[in-house]
Amino acid sequence: MAEIKDPENTILMELKDGTVTIELLPDIAPLHCARMKELARAGAYDNVAFHRVIEGFMAQTGDVQHANMEKDYNPRMAGTGSSDLPDLKAEFSGIPHDRGTLGAARSQNPDSANSQFFINFKDNHFLNRQYTVYGRVIAGMEHVDAIARGEPPANPDRMISVKVAADA
Repeated sequence: MAEIKDPENTILMELKDGTVTIELLPDIAPLHCARMKELARAGAYDNVAFHRVIEGFMAQTGDVQHANMEKDYNPRMAGTGSSDLPDLKAEFSGIPHDRGTLGAARSQNPDSANSQFFINFKDNHFLNRQYTVYGRVIAGMEHVDAIARGEPPANPDRMISVKVAADA
């Protein structure tokens, strides 16, 4: 169990194998952290699939528009959607894309991040200063490592629930 220093800026992501504890970095990327908390509190991430999981690279999720089984899940569309909220301005920093860091997924436009994010399986420093880093896994990385691979996976794993620790 991770020591939670700041419950308001800690995310508890429940996966099939257990809880992943993510420390958000509001001093580095305040807009992205606020968005993740807003969507978590709204229940938008609950039951959303990991739609793009590449061995030795990362696991991507957060398409709240197309990757939730309770809505119209379409594996061909998963990864193309976002939330109803406006896109976020990039918050690039010197924080490296190390194993366990949380990065904001986006299109070619640097200011197009919205609800999707990825967790790095390994150090991916070629992404540095090109994708916003706004959190890091502080416990439960073994559960991230166990996520089904594929683009999209045949039977995608899901975020069972995503909560702000202060609310849990």
